[in-house]
Amino acid sequence: MAKNTLHCSFCGRSRDEVKILIAGQEGHICENCVEHAQEIIQQELMIRDENSLSSSHFKLNVKKPVEIKRFLDEYVIGQDEAKKILAVAVYNHYKRLQQKIADGDIEIEKSNIIMVGETGTGKTLLAKTIAKLLNVPFAIVDATVFTEAGYVGEDVESILSRLLQVCNYDVAAAERGIVYIDEIDKIARKGDNPSITRDVSGEGVQQGLLKLLEGTDVLVPPQGGRKHPEQKLVKINTQNILFICGGAFDGVDKIIARRINTNAIGFNVNKDQQEAAKKNLLQFVNATDLKGFGLIPELLGRLPVVTHLNPLDKPTLRSILTEPKNSLVRQYKRLFEIENIHLSIADDVLDFMVEKAIEYKLGARGLRSICESILTDAMFELPSTKEDKFYVDLEYAKKKFDKSKMSLLKVA
Repeated sequence: MAKNTLHCSFCGRSRDEVKILIAGQEGHICENCVEHAQEIIQQELMIRDENSLSSSHFKLNVKKPVEIKRFLDEYVIGQDEAKKILAVAVYNHYKRLQQKIADGDIEIEKSNIIMVGETGTGKTLLAKTIAKLLNVPFAIVDATVFTEAGYVGEDVESILSRLLQVCNYDVAAAERGIVYIDEIDKIARKGDNPSITRDVSGEGVQQGLLKLLEGTDVLVPPQGGRKHPEQKLVKINTQNILFICGGAFDGVDKIIARRINTNAIGFNVNKDQQEAAKKNLLQFVNATDLKGFGLIPELLGRLPVVTHLNPLDKPTLRSILTEPKNSLVRQYKRLFEIENIHLSIADDVLDFMVEKAIEYKLGARGLRSICESILTDAMFELPSTKEDKFYVDLEYAKKKFDKSKMSLLKVA
């Protein structure tokens, strides 16, 4: 090699053998050596992060079940039984994490939860609200995007990728986190019998979840599924991760009705009793009904606590409009306040909204749609005027609602 030929000071390759040669004060470096140096830096930083577990900002802050429920009461109206079960499960989860296991000591196993409730009754809201209170990593994932490994869609391991992202890739914190899996009913198998053909987004996903829920070492791609095949996998133990599942399970009431010999339709002497039973069928839900719906027995065995959310009646919906800290009426009043407009809504307008929400069977979620249909014109026009007060009466509400497309919905 000639003396005047430039070469990499690290690997010794000449200028002709590399694509880029970066000059320094007394030497050069090629692009290959830069890439290797970057890999070494990343690995060193990851090892240091794993060793500095004491610096984790997720410090356990134990709340008693009564305190947890009291906090939930501020944001979620009703559903007392579901709140109690969630509060106890979360508190027991804290106690498991703090337990120091000695030789021959009793090891407490976790109790994963499954919540059953109609759309708009507050399943996701309960999960989001409890996430505000807890000082453990909390991830909310949607079961509808998952498929069996090897098919287009996300693998079940990406549940833990979300948890890692929430706690800034602190593995020790992620291993004591809580995961809420929404829409769990959408991965039910198509029939009650085991599938003959592949059911890649139903039964296949349930089977993929089995070990994850129970507790095992899982190799997790930190950046998500198959988009970055070269990424280094992170090992997470799911033994201390609490899983809460929720779903609407539309149609499970018919399965419950058959089991408890309640006629869902037909003639009956005691019509009031029949209607009361029909409205509250979900309170009788158990694992057998969910098996009939399409969840495999192995999965149900790993979700031992089954709870339900009651359908919302008129008084509850009326309370949802005004009572919670972030109630709908307060939210809209705040929107108008930002424009220096004082919004006031008549009581009979609130009753009108509740009646429409019951009529269209959209739950609490439907209340926002109804509010939007009534207030959209005002929110469009008033910011351009000098008005400082706006009063919504029943006549105005009916007029605006009848003009909206919501009024064209057919009631089932």
